[in-house]
Amino acid sequence: MQHKIVVAITGASGSIYAKVLLDKLVLLSNQWTAVGVVMSKNAQDVWQTELGNDSYKDYPFQYFEKTDFMAPFASGSAKYNSMIVAPCSMGTLGRIANGISDDLVTRAADVILKERRKLILMVRDTPYNLIHIRNMETVALAGGIICPATPSFYSKPTTIEEVAATVVDRILDLVGLEQNTYRWGIE
Repeated sequence: MQHKIVVAITGASGSIYAKVLLDKLVLLSNQWTAVGVVMSKNAQDVWQTELGNDSYKDYPFQYFEKTDFMAPFASGSAKYNSMIVAPCSMGTLGRIANGISDDLVTRAADVILKERRKLILMVRDTPYNLIHIRNMETVALAGGIICPATPSFYSKPTTIEEVAATVVDRILDLVGLEQNTYRWGIE
């Protein structure tokens, strides 16, 4: 199956997750036909602060402004089958949970949910308050998947990229992409 994927990058801390996700999508390009990226201005600032560069500009994906409601994935008819928000700020989570489609990120999430396709939110903020938890519950009840940016250490990661990959690999599994990654109990 060829995938059409929306990637939204919000201004929550955790740009390393977005970078590793984009890197891996490049490597898995034989499994998708389209990757559309929406990256907020705040996300660009956080990327530059955390990673010290603007390499997000160097990826071979189609980028869309947050105000571009003419983007193909603003409609279910374009048949994008997965959306990943990585990292997902609590503000974005709240707007998605409450159906507030005030920008392309939240509109695309609304479309993915209404079409019963895969919406994966990599929530990053911590700790959670009750509003965050209830918003996560609302999204999960609507069919979305909450995949917190909580790394695992079974694979004994040694670099920050390897740590981030433990979460990104789970997300790519959830999307349905085939990849060579650490599997528990398999040598």
